[in-house]
Amino acid sequence: MITASQIRAARALLGIDQRQLAEAAGLSLPTIQRMEASQGQVRGNVDSLVKLVDAFERAGLELIGEGAVSSSGGRGVRLKAAPGTGEPS
Repeated sequence: MITASQIRAARALLGIDQRQLAEAAGLSLPTIQRMEASQGQVRGNVDSLVKLVDAFERAGLELIGEGAVSSSGGRGVRLKAAPGTGEPS
């Protein structure tokens, strides 16, 4: 699952505000605001969560879940490398 902190961090990496994220995900601004105000893991309609995650993936972000392979552990978000370059897209 995604956390409110990951959503805020992802927006910061992309340099977008809540309204722009809502438009990219096809969600309402109040939905994004509720998600970001959540404590810990975001709870909500599964369809809305899938739309949000898909929007981040289309923008070139990778959400790192708890227990996923990473050098330091924990949750996070990172820009994906552009294919064949090793550089963020």
